[in-house]
Amino acid sequence: MIELPGRPDNLTDVPPRSYQVRPDELEGAVRESLSHQVARTRPLSVDPAGQAIRRANRIRRRRAAAGVALAAVTTVLLSAGIAQLGAETSRDGAPIVVIGDPGPTNRPLPKASIPGSAPSPETSAAPPAGETLVSAAGRRLVLPDVGAAERAQPLPSGNGWLVVGAPTTAGRSLWVVQDDGLVQVLLAGAGGIVLAPDSLQVAWRDGGDLLVAGVVGTQLIGAVRTPVPAGAEPVRFVADSVLVRLDPTGAGHTLWRPGAGPLPDFLDRKSLNVYGELPDGRLVGQVATTDPSRTCLAVLAPTRRLEQVRTGCGPDLSQDGVGGVSPDGRWLLVNGRIGGTDRSLLVDLHRLGPAATAVAAGPPMTGVVIWTDGTNASYLDGTGQLVQLDVGQVRAGKPAGPAAVPGVSTGDQPILVKGF
Repeated sequence: MIELPGRPDNLTDVPPRSYQVRPDELEGAVRESLSHQVARTRPLSVDPAGQAIRRANRIRRRRAAAGVALAAVTTVLLSAGIAQLGAETSRDGAPIVVIGDPGPTNRPLPKASIPGSAPSPETSAAPPAGETLVSAAGRRLVLPDVGAAERAQPLPSGNGWLVVGAPTTAGRSLWVVQDDGLVQVLLAGAGGIVLAPDSLQVAWRDGGDLLVAGVVGTQLIGAVRTPVPAGAEPVRFVADSVLVRLDPTGAGHTLWRPGAGPLPDFLDRKSLNVYGELPDGRLVGQVATTDPSRTCLAVLAPTRRLEQVRTGCGPDLSQDGVGGVSPDGRWLLVNGRIGGTDRSLLVDLHRLGPAATAVAAGPPMTGVVIWTDGTNASYLDGTGQLVQLDVGQVRAGKPAGPAAVPGVSTGDQPILVKGF
């Protein structure tokens, strides 16, 4: 074996490395290292923009999910209503429901406003009749572009009104007027329209049928219908049923519960008008007697086919159907006559009996009667003036008198509403 000269391993010799660094070289290396660190982009521990984007995405996803859920619920309710409609009545045809305004681009959106201080008739023109709401306290609210109206109630949300149009040759309309100025038509060309006290339901006549639907936002959903006799009209909601007058010129009512079948066969043949409910759910109404020129008051039991529980005859009552019961069920304000003169009458329902009496309360009433509590009521007379009465003063022989509503001209007929 031949032995090669050199190192005992296979590494080659290299010159020894110098570890001596000049100051200028060290300074240059430090500068270069620092410049690299500054140029490098480091992630922030808190990223405001990223957090905002992620939050917006979460909100968008939640809104999308809520919208899909609401659409699903609405579809189910509509489907249930249509299915129930077909199962119960076996009648074809859809209710005359308008979802939204049929021509919103052709009509500007009005602004419903409550004036801070109502101007006097001498300084401003009075609004058209039927477009002004008046509260029991005398405040007024103008609803332009709605047309002549008959009744109005606050929406369940309190952010607007349900407005029932006055009858025309084409029928009645039902409007939603919101506080933000949005106006939409819910019904058009309907017969009689009745709103539930809480504004969550509406009943109306459509041709030969009676329909009931729920009010959700600016839509009617879950409509249910049943055939009714010619001339029958809804009168009012009684709990979960609808009181139906079978003949507008004669006596007779019945109660229909939506979803429980057709109009009941039983009916009451004596009741003429129903004025309101007592706290226990019984009704106060006017009933016919064997004498065609005489009527009486009666307490009616809706759970017993409108059977007369108590009857009181004596006051000379008008048959126009205008009247209202106090919230505590003690007093009835109704139109009638005393000494051959048309007046509004105050009747003590606790003394309703064979010798019932009434005292003059003020001028005759038009429209609705609003009781603000058990002893104070308001209504409008035939000239559109506001009458505010106190039971104590009326019983003391001091009937209430009318007073002009500021901003409403004499002869215009505003609508009395509860609220605002």
